[in-house]
Amino acid sequence: QVRLVESGGGLVQAGESLRLSCQASGRTSSVYTMGWFRQAPGKEREFVAAIPWSRGIISYADFVKGRFTISRDNAKNTVYLQMNSLKPEDTAVYYCAADRTIVATLVSSKTRMEYWGKGTLVTVSS
Repeated sequence: QVRLVESGGGLVQAGESLRLSCQASGRTSSVYTMGWFRQAPGKEREFVAAIPWSRGIISYADFVKGRFTISRDNAKNTVYLQMNSLKPEDTAVYYCAADRTIVATLVSSKTRMEYWGKGTLVTVSS
């Protein structure tokens, strides 16, 4: 089992930045693709970004390209999501997820990742 705990959410104004963190614990010795997803009120969950265990292609949703950056520190079992130029439409609960079998470039909004965190709320005011 892998436990994922997100942090870093909060209330910011449009144009500001936030960095989300996802701390993994448990069976972290395995190789995992890590991803960030989000769900806005009344909307379906959507894919944001995914990163492979080590070298490989990082994947982003079109709506965050150029604004968000996903990264990971395997020594700390932590994945980050740096979010810049935030917009009110970025308001959502952001979830971290992990999967041992899928490659980062194949992660989508419909992907059923193996493990999920409970989420952290990001609110962007206009």
